[in-house]
Amino acid sequence: MKRIQWFPGHMTKAMRMMQESVPLADGVIYVLDARCPAASFNYKLLKMTGNKPVIYVLNKGDLADERAVNLMRAIGGNAVIINAVNSNSRRDIMAAIEKSVAEKREKNLSKGYNKTFRFMVVGVPNTGKSTVINLLAGSKRTVTGDKAGVTRGKQWIRLDGFELLDTPGTMPPSFENQSLALRLAYVGSINDDILDLDDIALELLGELYEKYPKRLEERYGITGGSKLEMLDCVCARRGFVLRGGEYDYERAIRAVIDDFRKGRLGRITLDSPEDIAQYFNKNG
Repeated sequence: MKRIQWFPGHMTKAMRMMQESVPLADGVIYVLDARCPAASFNYKLLKMTGNKPVIYVLNKGDLADERAVNLMRAIGGNAVIINAVNSNSRRDIMAAIEKSVAEKREKNLSKGYNKTFRFMVVGVPNTGKSTVINLLAGSKRTVTGDKAGVTRGKQWIRLDGFELLDTPGTMPPSFENQSLALRLAYVGSINDDILDLDDIALELLGELYEKYPKRLEERYGITGGSKLEMLDCVCARRGFVLRGGEYDYERAIRAVIDDFRKGRLGRITLDSPEDIAQYFNKNG
């Protein structure tokens, strides 16, 4: 299939803006997709922040399986698994933020100085950065959407005792690992308009059959075969048939991708804990 590559011009500008903002920040909140944490980890973002404390927020945890829990042990440090549309997740993130600045806050208070700590919120597109900020702010302060590349400008949001900088979602300039790139395509972090969704759906079926075969059998009646034969099963089970009896592959392709993204196939994490540990140790 065609090699996946997506780094539009506005991302270069965004990376420059973020680099300029680093000296103003005391730490980083790194939002990852719990379904593919390694794929949604852009080491270029982490490199520019130097030695500042990092809190990994694994969003969309309601769509991920228990591998996401094991991930916390794999990457270590401050890591929380949340669902940003669930208000209960705010407590977990705030606890991680407080933990990361506790020592500095204590030193400042001993000197009679109550500092407002600033955190940059970073991540690849469509991981839910703006939704996380809205959760922490207690109201809708930023523009959110389900399409990659919604946030474009620089916004500081004031909270009680903290300030957050919402940053645009940015990809690495090149995808060295196409398997990880595919997973970003599956979850919607890469603009669908530049993708061949036929290939994406077929690859997704193949990866899901390798890792979650029972889910495909339950949803579509898939018990094996080639990727195209799996798509035939989707058409047959869902009634995607054109006049003349031919299968409507276009509807089936959209259905497979949408079912995965909306969690209709169950809770899924595509990256294994071993893969994640290896990737973070290499790039973190």
